[in-house]
Amino acid sequence: MLTQIKDLATQLAPRLIEIRRHIHSHPELSGQEYQTSAFVAGVLSSCGIHAEEGVGKTGVIGELPGTGEDNRILAIRTDMDALPIEECTGLDFASRQSGIMHACGHDVHTTVGLGTAMILSEIAGELPGKVRFLFQPAEEIAQGASWMVKDRVMENISAILGVHVFPSIPGGSIGVRYGALTAAADDLEIMIIGESGHGARPHEAIDAIWIASQVVTTLQQAISRTQNPLRPVVLTIGKINGGRAPNVIADKVQLSGTVRSLHPETRAQLPNWIEQIVNSVCHSYGAKCQVSYKQGVPSVQNDYNLTQLLQSAAEEAWGSDRVQVLPEPSLGAEDFSVYLQHAPGSMFRLGVGYKEKILNYPLHHPLFDVDESAIITGVVTMAYTAYKYWHQ
Repeated sequence: MLTQIKDLATQLAPRLIEIRRHIHSHPELSGQEYQTSAFVAGVLSSCGIHAEEGVGKTGVIGELPGTGEDNRILAIRTDMDALPIEECTGLDFASRQSGIMHACGHDVHTTVGLGTAMILSEIAGELPGKVRFLFQPAEEIAQGASWMVKDRVMENISAILGVHVFPSIPGGSIGVRYGALTAAADDLEIMIIGESGHGARPHEAIDAIWIASQVVTTLQQAISRTQNPLRPVVLTIGKINGGRAPNVIADKVQLSGTVRSLHPETRAQLPNWIEQIVNSVCHSYGAKCQVSYKQGVPSVQNDYNLTQLLQSAAEEAWGSDRVQVLPEPSLGAEDFSVYLQHAPGSMFRLGVGYKEKILNYPLHHPLFDVDESAIITGVVTMAYTAYKYWHQ
């Protein structure tokens, strides 16, 4: 079966590159993937897979029935949205939408999902159970998976597989990770409330900007002294708003940031820990504060057995020298984790780096590009893993 899957992928290669370039040229932001969804539904329908649009707002699902001998349903999830980034690659098929770019590889993910659907539709007689293809919107704003789940896409799902491009390893390589793959990502808002005054007489005021700087510094220092270094926490304040004039002491400053962690126990105690530190600093200088901590997506925790299945399928397909067990997780976030609250699953890394380049630009960079030969690697790996799911 592996030979047949590889042959089908080779035949589809020109079409898949064409699909990827079309999607890359026509990126759409989170929650606005109307043209992409229509395109995806059209491709699914063309290979005999029933497609339903408008799922999870702007998502698409397709279902391949299989032979019906097994009542399990395997889900394959890929995401479709782009980022608000101006593309600077100069590619012939570069984004035609000003200020919008597929800088995170979701064009490749969608293509891998479609290629897998095309191949599995050709061998449907060899699949005892159903395959449900999830083409998800709005991953970049960490909302799309929740939208899809709300529309019951995970109903009766037995297992789920996902893929994410990885420029740090060469095209044609596969990376698997047991356990934690990505971090939990939470949102933090802090309001420092001081008292306004003249810039020449700071002793008569309570300087919210200066206190805010103490809060930022103290939080960073406290991480290194009070958090377990073997259970990493990253706290980044990415936005500060405050002040009205150079010679007026600010009475209010708003801090906005993100908090990343890998371990559920660590994550659970972070809201109180942060609030205590902020309160302590503000109280020391006579200010008040308001702390809002909003939990976002949890950490992606790959299922051991499904990751083992992925690794086995990839090694059979490409040889063990092209398959890496990744030694470290990423502190980036992925809302694939939302699906894992409903069924076991595993996401693998698809190497898209150019072997001949010294520098492959990272995800979310305006010069980000991929080695398109990786598309076939991803499609074969996903399709063969799906086949092996029922033939272990």
